[in-house]
Formats: sequence, C-alpha cells, structure tokens
Amino acid sequence: MADNDLEAVRAQRLAQLQSQYAGGHNAPDKQKAQEEQMRQQEEIKNTILSQVLDQQARARLNTLKISKPDKAQMFESMVIRMAQMGQIRGKLDDAQFVHILENVNAQMPQNKSTVKYDRRRAAIDSDDDDYGC
Repeated sequence: MADNDLEAVRAQRLAQLQSQYAGGHNAPDKQKAQEEQMRQQEEIKNTILSQVLDQQARARLNTLKISKPDKAQMFESMVIRMAQMGQIRGKLDDAQFVHILENVNAQMPQNKSTVKYDRRRAAIDSDDDDYGC
C-alpha cells in the first residue's frame, strides 16, 4: 500500500474522530454518527484487504468468516496492521494466507474441551445380571 493511501486513511479517520467529539449531544444524532463511522471503518478495512489479498485469498477469508468469525477478525486485523507497517509487498496469495493464518492460530488461546466417559458405571448393568445360569 502506498504511503499516500495510508496518509489519506489516517487523515479521514482523524476528521471522523474530531467531528464525532465536536458534534451535538443528541442521542439519535450520535447513534447515526456512530453507525456512519462504523460503516466507513468497514469500508476502509475492505478497501485495504482488497488491495492486499488476491482473489483466492479473499475467497478463503470469506469462507473463514462464515465458519470462524473471531479467527477471521484476528486475521483481518493482523493483515491490516502488516500492510500499514509496510511488511506486505504486493498481494498475498493463498499460500501466504495460510502462513499468516497459522500465526493467528498460534496466537489464539486454545480452549480444548474433553469428554470423560466413566466405563465402570456402564459396565455395572451387564456384569450384575444373572440369567439363571
């Protein structure tokens, strides 16, 4: 991403923040302003991602959003941060997408749940039956 694009995004964000804090105190106006700000942030995020990801990586991201939205959000923020820091040269292909996704997986907390099955309770019924033998 070019420095000019990054500066334009930063200037636009600064103007949004200034207008938000300098605006009126009416609740409906404030809510509309917040909705507008969220829409603009989403638009900026999508613009950056479309500049950084190629078509296959973008399709994989959309699939990831459906199955694991929290992981997709972490991936998006990591890629945007890397683009803003200048660590991404050109568009990311599918292999690079997988590599970054592995880094996201390493950073996410692992909440593995286990199921314990007590066989002794299930075995009591079959061992205690005496069929007259």
